[in-house]
Amino acid sequence: MTIRVIIVDDQAMVRAGFAALLSAQSDIDVVGEAADGRAGVEVSRSTHPNVVLMDVRMPEMDGLAAARAILSPPPGVIHVPKVLMLTTFDVDDYVYEALRAGASGFLLKDAPPADLIAAVRIVAAGEALLAPSVTRRLIADFATQRPAPRKDPSLRLKGLTPRETEVLELIARGLSNREIAEQLVLAEQTVKTHIGRVLAKLALRDRAQAVIFAYESGLVRPGSS
Repeated sequence: MTIRVIIVDDQAMVRAGFAALLSAQSDIDVVGEAADGRAGVEVSRSTHPNVVLMDVRMPEMDGLAAARAILSPPPGVIHVPKVLMLTTFDVDDYVYEALRAGASGFLLKDAPPADLIAAVRIVAAGEALLAPSVTRRLIADFATQRPAPRKDPSLRLKGLTPRETEVLELIARGLSNREIAEQLVLAEQTVKTHIGRVLAKLALRDRAQAVIFAYESGLVRPGSS
């Protein structure tokens, strides 16, 4: 399956560079571009991409507002793509809010080309881009500094089995499915099944929201090992 991508960034050279890199891949097709968040929402709804590469800071409408508009569309809009935020270290607080809104992760704009290509494929496959240790540290920091209002999340945690709780904790610590399988001595397919049940029981969109929930519920605490 070809992955349909749009690029939303106010820098023309960034859009051109990303478009050239991604279009060179046999399984990726760049189907649109936009220079601000408002136009990005319109392009997303007209082109139906699988993945939206979204810059954080832009004129007209910033990436956070655009991500919210794309991921929580009005009635009648059926297609909801994955959103991958593009950022630099100085705007990571915006990215954390975007993860809360349902974005599938974020990528630093100066990441190597191979990382960008891999990120698009990972997000298109339904995974969250949360593996790098820097990402785990940042999410932990924001969970501490910017806590969300809690509606007794412990009650939601009680709906999980002990094994599902273990899996959620390891997801929050940034482990991959393979690493979780090795640590818990399970088959990788069994881990995938547990993850699916965790997401369903907690009404979470993906692994990104699972990580945030684990921190905000107190299951995992920043700095713990």
